[in-house]
Amino acid sequence: MSGDTGGDENVGQRFDRLPGTAADREVEGRATREEVVGWWVERFDLDPERFERYTFWEKGSGKIWAFAGEVDSPAEVEGLGMTFLRTRQEHWKPTTDAVQRFGRGTTKNVIALDDEEAKAFLRGEDIDPEWDGDWGYLIAAHEIAGGVEPIGVGLYLYDELRSQMPKGRQRDL
Repeated sequence: MSGDTGGDENVGQRFDRLPGTAADREVEGRATREEVVGWWVERFDLDPERFERYTFWEKGSGKIWAFAGEVDSPAEVEGLGMTFLRTRQEHWKPTTDAVQRFGRGTTKNVIALDDEEAKAFLRGEDIDPEWDGDWGYLIAAHEIAGGVEPIGVGLYLYDELRSQMPKGRQRDL
């Protein structure tokens, strides 16, 4: 199964496997496996081997899913694995599920929040943490049980971290 076998158009209610490379692309604008893994490696300095056992799928316009397995492409199912990344927009956006699953142990573009900042972030509030790194989507993390754990995605702009915690997962701790 090499990839993009769904024809030359994007179908919103169908999962189509991402092509391996740009040379394999049949649907204009569709991200490739190489681009998706490369983005995570470049943005968060993750080892590309973390993604070896996963296949990547697009459903809708730029909604990328990661699946630990193989199925035929295209696949007409409601869900396949976990939501992973939003593409087909100016800045690609990782999902909360993806940073919680894959973001552990990375140190690039990860912002460690103190207790109060983490609580506000989990409530969906914007915060003003100390940060002198890149702007854009960051992994928001917090020290838990002696380790730093990813808790979600934040958008850092103009000295403010905007919580991207999905409404259904916001908590008041």
